[in-house]
Amino acid sequence: MTRLTARATTQPAAVPRPATLTAHQLRYDLLAFFRNGQARFFTLALPVAFLFIFATVFQSKTVPVPGGLIHTSVYYVPGIIALGVISAAVSNLAVSVTAQRESGILKRRRATPVSAGVLISSRALTAAAVSLVMTGVLVAIGWFAYSARIPAGHVLALVVTVLVGAASFGCLGFALTSLIRSADSAQPIIAAVTLPLYFISGIFVASALLPHWLLQIAGFFPIRHFELALLAAYDPYSSGSGFAGPDLLIMAAWGAAGLLIAIRRFRWTPQSR
Repeated sequence: MTRLTARATTQPAAVPRPATLTAHQLRYDLLAFFRNGQARFFTLALPVAFLFIFATVFQSKTVPVPGGLIHTSVYYVPGIIALGVISAAVSNLAVSVTAQRESGILKRRRATPVSAGVLISSRALTAAAVSLVMTGVLVAIGWFAYSARIPAGHVLALVVTVLVGAASFGCLGFALTSLIRSADSAQPIIAAVTLPLYFISGIFVASALLPHWLLQIAGFFPIRHFELALLAAYDPYSSGSGFAGPDLLIMAAWGAAGLLIAIRRFRWTPQSR
């Protein structure tokens, strides 16, 4: 009787809360990122190299911003920050998630309590953490090497813009994985999507040098609004707080759409077989 009673009173193990699972997954994702030399190079070192190249080549020129002119080297600091954040939140995320899906890692994780929402949240937080580290490095290089100083009242705007951008593009990176069928095609597809947008959004070429119709096309996509929001935080002529509210809202809307697609179309099993 005692044995039967013990069996009857035995309760199944409690499933950890989503917040606990997300924190556990976040720790794993951060460790995996910083142990991956290739991911560290393309996410952290490559934006630094781009900043040195573009800011040095165009250092003597100026570009217009609302209120006056700034040196092109200063203009490129927020632009390369945008590139670095997008690289962390889209390129690195989409490649790694696709590789894990096609190798069967995600299929095995499906047997654990980790849901698609937990996985997406953890990767978005990982992208935000890496983006803040990368932003700090680029801000320091811009400050000391090119006198690209952030107005004191704009620091909060820069941090919030980077976090909103990282979260939004992280969700878009997950949504992009639903279009990628194999690990080998991940990098070419991502490059085909992002590189043209970098050029027409003012990342590689100053927006003042681009045709107006190209900028209008870029305005439909979030990269252009991310670049404008970061540039507003660096604008020395702005007397406000440095927040570009409309651009942040457009980025957030894109991120929300990406999150919806990511959750609805997320796949645990390989798609190339």
